[in-house]
Amino acid sequence: MQLREDAQWALVVPTSMGVRITPENRQPVHTADHFLMQVTSAETNVASVVSYLGEPTKVLTSFVEGSPISAMIKSNLLSRHMSYEGKDLPQGDAWGLRHQFNIADGGFGGRGPRVWNDRSGEVGRELSVDQFDLDRIFGDEGVKILHMSGVIAALSPKTSKFCVELAKAAKAHGTVVAMDLNYRASFWKGREEELSKAFHEIAEVCDILYGNEEDFQLCLGIEGPEAGGKSIDEKIEDFKAMIGRVQKVYPNAKYIGTSLREVVSANHHKWGMVLWGEGEFVVCSLRDIDVIDRIGGGDGSVGGVLYGILKGWTVEQCAQFGWATGALAATSLYDYGAPADEEQVWAIWKGNARVKR
Repeated sequence: MQLREDAQWALVVPTSMGVRITPENRQPVHTADHFLMQVTSAETNVASVVSYLGEPTKVLTSFVEGSPISAMIKSNLLSRHMSYEGKDLPQGDAWGLRHQFNIADGGFGGRGPRVWNDRSGEVGRELSVDQFDLDRIFGDEGVKILHMSGVIAALSPKTSKFCVELAKAAKAHGTVVAMDLNYRASFWKGREEELSKAFHEIAEVCDILYGNEEDFQLCLGIEGPEAGGKSIDEKIEDFKAMIGRVQKVYPNAKYIGTSLREVVSANHHKWGMVLWGEGEFVVCSLRDIDVIDRIGGGDGSVGGVLYGILKGWTVEQCAQFGWATGALAATSLYDYGAPADEEQVWAIWKGNARVKR
C-alpha cells in the first residue's frame, strides 16, 4: 500500500475522550468501593500501539474548558506519546458539557464483565470540521493514515458529518483512510437511515475496513451468513465469503479484517484473526490467551495491523503483529496496549513468555 512519504504524522485519529472507572481486584461495580480511573477512547486505544512504538501520532478531539478531567486527559495523551489538537469548549452551567464516564468491571471466571456508558452532555458530540484546519493537517503537515471508528462516527449527527468530511479531506490529500466499524445498537436506534448513509460515504473512500460479521451487515448492509451454531472453521469461511462481497461494494478497500474471540471464562479467551490484504488471506487460528481485562483487545489488534502497514510489512506479518497487540492489550488493566518494543510483541506471537533480563 502506498503511503505518503512527506507526512509529519504517521497516524491521526478523531475521537471523543472520556474516563473509565474500574473496580479494583476484578470486583463487580455494584459492590465495589475502590476504583481505578483511567483515560480512554476506542480510537486512542488503537493509536497507542503506534505511538508507543515511536510513530508520530495526533489526536483530534475537544475538551471542556477548565475541567480537571480535561487536564487529566491532556496529560495522559502526552504520556502516551501522542500530540493532540482540539478546542476547549465552555462547560456552561452544571448541566452543560462534560467528558463521558465509562463504568465497567473486568469480570472473573464465570462472571462476565459488565459495562455501563454514561455519555450525557459529552463534549465530543460537538466535534465539527470548522474546529480544525484540515488543509494544514492533511496538506501542509501530511498524514500517512487517518483512522476512525464507528463509535465516533455514530456518536451524534455532528460527529457523523465530521467523520464523513474528515475522510474525504484526508483522501483528497493522499492519506490512507481506515475504519473499524464498531456497531453500537444504542447509537443507531432511530438513526438507521442517517447513519447508513454516513457510514457508506466513509467506507467508499476507505483503504482499510475492520469489523465483525454483524458490523458489516448492520453498518454497511452487506449480506451476511446464515445464523446458527457453527464451528470456528465454518465461521472463518463465512467471513472470507463476506470479505468478497465487501470488496465488490467497496473496491477501494485493500485491507479487510476482523478479530476472532471465543470466551472460555472472563480471564481465559481463545483469540484469533482473519486479515485480507492485497488479494491475500491470512488466518491466525484461535489460541488460548489469559485476560486481565478484555476491553480494548479488538482496538489493540487494529493498532498492530496499522503499525505493520506503516512499516511496509507483508500481510502475514501485519496479521500476526495485530493478533499479538490485541493479546497484549488483554494483559493490561488499561484499555490500550502499550508495547515496550517490537520484540515484546513478537515474543507474544511466538508464545515466548520467558523472563528477559
